[in-house]
Amino acid sequence: MSGEPDLSLQGKTSGPGGSRRVAAVFLVGFMGSGKTSVGRALARMLQWRFQDLDDYLQQREGRTIEEIFRDSGEAEFRRLECVALRELVVQLDASSNAVIALGGGAFAQPEVAAILKSTNCPVVFLDAPIEELWRRCEEAVIRPLKRDAQQFRQLYETRRPHYRQASARVDTEGKTVESIAAEIAATFELTPANSGKEK
Repeated sequence: MSGEPDLSLQGKTSGPGGSRRVAAVFLVGFMGSGKTSVGRALARMLQWRFQDLDDYLQQREGRTIEEIFRDSGEAEFRRLECVALRELVVQLDASSNAVIALGGGAFAQPEVAAILKSTNCPVVFLDAPIEELWRRCEEAVIRPLKRDAQQFRQLYETRRPHYRQASARVDTEGKTVESIAAEIAATFELTPANSGKEK
């Protein structure tokens, strides 16, 4: 894209069995899939930095996600989401490794998917049965796009084909966040930041 920063982290990334260091791991999935919890656990395990895209966006805008949806609408939220993600990716290129958790609708946006693809970093789809996702969300914070169970299911089914474009899918049902983090680390042969190994 003309005039935009080079987001590629090529040369710093690797898939399974590769010899180059993975600069970041992006976690995607529906609301309630455990992206933030697993992201924090994975970052602790690897001694990497953790960043939640929604948290970063809220700090950047000085408003909550709910306020952005209410006052500016979803289209503006998605635009701001892309801007925030680009900033985080550019920061990655000049700083430490990171685990970045995206909001539930982010990866369904073509521009977001393109940004992540351009980094050549692993994108992990955290999944669970719809009933489990709904149960988790009933116990959680306010979510602007969570209304009733039928709408929740329809939104999940709409987004799931996008999620399945990720590098890997991990089922989170019945697993601890630590075991899920370990599964992701093993899949992409990730090692702690201070291990002295370049994977």
